[in-house]
Amino acid sequence: MKSYKKIKLHGFNNLTKTLSFNIYDISYTKTEADRKKYIEYIDEQYNSERLTHILKEVTKMIGAHVLNVAKQDYDPQGASVTILISEEEVPDTALDDSCNKGILVNIPQHVVGHLDKSHLTVHTYPEYHPDNGISTFRVDIDVSTCGQISPLKALNYLISSFDSDIITIDYRVRGFTRDASGQKLFIDHNINSIQNFIAKRTLNKYQLIDVNVYQENIFHTKMMLKDFELANYLFEINKDDLTIKEQREIIAKLKKEMAEIYYGRNIPKM
Repeated sequence: MKSYKKIKLHGFNNLTKTLSFNIYDISYTKTEADRKKYIEYIDEQYNSERLTHILKEVTKMIGAHVLNVAKQDYDPQGASVTILISEEEVPDTALDDSCNKGILVNIPQHVVGHLDKSHLTVHTYPEYHPDNGISTFRVDIDVSTCGQISPLKALNYLISSFDSDIITIDYRVRGFTRDASGQKLFIDHNINSIQNFIAKRTLNKYQLIDVNVYQENIFHTKMMLKDFELANYLFEINKDDLTIKEQREIIAKLKKEMAEIYYGRNIPKM
């Protein structure tokens, strides 16, 4: 993890730092029944309760405090969680009456959360191809902070919290703050790539592409798993029960799906 250079500021640090993830897990589901089971499995594994736990851990890692949690499981599938956080702990007497500090009791069927300053959000999107057997689970995560706390501290934890075949990460620093002399600062730490903050063992497992706009403090990294073992992508099917021809056809479908997501474009059939 990179260390942050201490800068003496004039007043509050007004920089906003936002880390955004798209995480994809891809599987092959042979039948319609298998596809429905896959959706049910994902909904059970990544329900709003587990997602809330993950975001609370992120909050601890970046040194923030939970002010309010709003969560929802959707029908037929998917879940969302929003957490409002503060850099410093806020006394109970200063909290808005709507804030629950993450203690969820007797919550209504639908929850609307008002966001102010720093927040974390997560949304899940399980879906499947209508006719080629490919099922894809996507998770969108946003960690937005202001002040000295940084979402980059939770980067490796978030990556390890999901079985990720493809990850796209965006990091942006917006606004400005001032040093003690009044000079504007548009960023308060050194960074030339998101990869600077990813564990080496993780970097070794993925193929990576960077697209960075340094003058705008915008950083983008795409990651695709290097190793491919068919058995890891089969849902409710054993590799040994498939013919060599079937295995090759499934591998081609899976790799096409991964390439299309990674490069952000449809690949025409050969």
